[in-house]
Amino acid sequence: MKTVYIAHPIGGDVENNIKRVLSIVSGINLSEMHIHPFAPYLVDLMTLNDNIPSHREKGMAHNEKMLRCGIIDEVWLYGDRISNGMLREIEIAEEMGIPVLAMSESTIKERFNKFL
Repeated sequence: MKTVYIAHPIGGDVENNIKRVLSIVSGINLSEMHIHPFAPYLVDLMTLNDNIPSHREKGMAHNEKMLRCGIIDEVWLYGDRISNGMLREIEIAEEMGIPVLAMSESTIKERFNKFL
């Protein structure tokens, strides 16, 4: 089974972005039997306030720890953009040699434009 870190913008419309991530994880769970979708930041979002910088930094530190711990096989990018938090997750994944795949139309375009 492949463990896939689900990267998605959170800031701004936090409540609806959480719903979007839950929907993505649900869809993967129901359609991809050999994929374990992993979105550890969802737990932090239930206990920390993303609008408070110190809380956001703590959550981002947790994400970095999870990306560096050796259990993530791939990072999948979703959402209407690649946020600053996602950029950091991409940097860490690339440092760790973890493949990064753009999965939504917007993230595909942004990743493609990076190489132009």
